[in-house]
Amino acid sequence: MFAPEFPRGIVILFNWASGAILFLALLQLLLDVTILAMWMLPGEAPAVPNAVRYAMAAAASLLAAIGVLNALRVPPLKDIDLGIRGLPPEFEGYTIVQLTDLHISRLFPKAWTQRVVERVNALDVDLIVVTGDVIDGSLVMRRTDVAPLGALRARDGVYMSPGNHEYFLGYREWMQHFADMGMRILANAHAILERRGAHLMLAGVTDASAPATGQPKPDLVAALAEGPPGVPILLLDHQPRGARRTAARGVAAQLSGHTHGGMMPGLDRLVARGNAGFVSGPYDVDGMTLYVNNGTGIWPGFALRLRRPSELTRLTLRRAP
Repeated sequence: MFAPEFPRGIVILFNWASGAILFLALLQLLLDVTILAMWMLPGEAPAVPNAVRYAMAAAASLLAAIGVLNALRVPPLKDIDLGIRGLPPEFEGYTIVQLTDLHISRLFPKAWTQRVVERVNALDVDLIVVTGDVIDGSLVMRRTDVAPLGALRARDGVYMSPGNHEYFLGYREWMQHFADMGMRILANAHAILERRGAHLMLAGVTDASAPATGQPKPDLVAALAEGPPGVPILLLDHQPRGARRTAARGVAAQLSGHTHGGMMPGLDRLVARGNAGFVSGPYDVDGMTLYVNNGTGIWPGFALRLRRPSELTRLTLRRAP
């Protein structure tokens, strides 16, 4: 389920087929409701011509194909101004690329990862952060596919916090491998960024799924422990649902992913219900700025996107009022 090891073409075909079945079921439900309404009116309800059913099948197949193609692309650049309360003037205009939910797998192999890395490095940003769900599969399965991530470059380095998929197949091995690739792991820990004597705290927590695999639960108190007072805090937390608790701890901004932007209209409302209402884009959460990224990639078990595009996100820090 979490690492389908079929050839890439088969994974794409499965996603198209499941999408076509989903869309056809929704169209059939709409047709049934329409026929039922006709039955309730005086007179005889008309029969549904076969041409209508063929058109429904064609429309469902086309929607599924578009959804899969949208999911597979290397995402375009999305620019976001991120408001930070108390941001020192020295950090005004500081640039960060957020990568999240890459789900490197048979569906998103080495060639795709390489193109993402090339686009990121061409942006020449100050910092790169990776907010979890980098891989689907064990280190043995994905070692070659993740290799391009070792070439990520930013002036202040690359930092990562884990997502739920990191815990499915070899959490410790993956964390060590990412560290060996040059990423600094922020798992209930923080780092201090410095610009001309001014400071910004970058913190990260583990994922909410960690205790189920015997790993430490998310602990914001530990992540912020012994940090300098009065320094704005930027938190990396894969899942956005705890944002109100985070805001209550005085965090200035939180970067999350996990939701894939809800993937498509209608489904995004269900995804929001499971994530405290946070599904895509910026939110003001009790004075804290929360940004929920649609994801760089998507889980290969449901790789469909309609009007909820993937994104390569460049965040520019701005002082919030």
